[in-house]
Amino acid sequence: MAADVLPDIIHSEAELDEVMTRPTEALKTFIGTVRGPLVVLGAGGKMGPSLCVRARRAAEAVGHDLEVIAVSRFTDTAARAALEARGIRTRACDLMDRTAIASLPDAENVIYLVGLKFGTRQDPARTWAVNTLIPAYAAARYAGSRLVALSSGNVYPLVPIHSGGADETQALTPLGEYANACVARERIFEYEARQHGTRVVLFRLNYAVGLRYGVLVDIARKVYAGTPVDVTMGYLNCIWQGDANDMVLRTLDRVDTPPRPLNVTGPGVLSVRALAEQLGRLMGRPALITGEEAATALLSNSSAACAALGVPPTPLDTVLRWTAHWVQHNGPTLGKPTHFDVRDGGY
Repeated sequence: MAADVLPDIIHSEAELDEVMTRPTEALKTFIGTVRGPLVVLGAGGKMGPSLCVRARRAAEAVGHDLEVIAVSRFTDTAARAALEARGIRTRACDLMDRTAIASLPDAENVIYLVGLKFGTRQDPARTWAVNTLIPAYAAARYAGSRLVALSSGNVYPLVPIHSGGADETQALTPLGEYANACVARERIFEYEARQHGTRVVLFRLNYAVGLRYGVLVDIARKVYAGTPVDVTMGYLNCIWQGDANDMVLRTLDRVDTPPRPLNVTGPGVLSVRALAEQLGRLMGRPALITGEEAATALLSNSSAACAALGVPPTPLDTVLRWTAHWVQHNGPTLGKPTHFDVRDGGY
């Protein structure tokens, strides 16, 4: 299947993984300039496996023997074996162990995907530890490297729904311990970058969506089950996870000191009510709505990223069609709701 031809429907996890890891022409062109190894820290999470495979597929497509090293605890041995079967070298490592991080391979290019969000309300100390100690250890280990650090749109406060979203100049004054731990993570990378000249992009991602996980799956599952969709948090941004991974990799040549913040999401502000209604039409179900849209929402303005890297290529209508079919046919999910409707910062 040509890289620019997307399937009408995704029927299986194998097909989903093929689409999710299919590199763009822009990534193929860029990846040939990346000197290996490429180290991906936190590669066992939601984004890591598909990102690693996408990088490897892009390199193979242009005849570049790029070594991709996926670093995680790898408690799931099957997931580790699946990566190795795709030509990814894996390294089991507890990233809370400073000594273990120090033993990781040298690398000029590093992707940092580690973060903890859910469970913050029950154990805020662990969230702060994961989101601050590991960045400090990793930034010290890879001082002087090019480093793309995954951050979050949660670093921003709720903004007026007609504002177009927070841009990179917005003050970081969010609600809740998780969001403030995300700000702390960014500040630690900034401090280490200033100390050692490390070039960093702070990749502020706002709602990557797939078919196993994400805000669109959450909305679709409610609509299909006949559960009301609360529209108080009435607007959001999202981006297909494959597009987000592509952009993570291509921002390796956008790094800077001090770190460069970059909002990454789809270009539009989306109505939760309209998304629920469109998914309902696709699934032949009425969308039950509760609440009224508040005047503010968690929104990011991705104009700078779109100008630098291009508009994410996967159309929203395509992702909605995929999502509706997946939910209708009981496609597997991770069972991890996003809680996109939370307005008090508590996760």
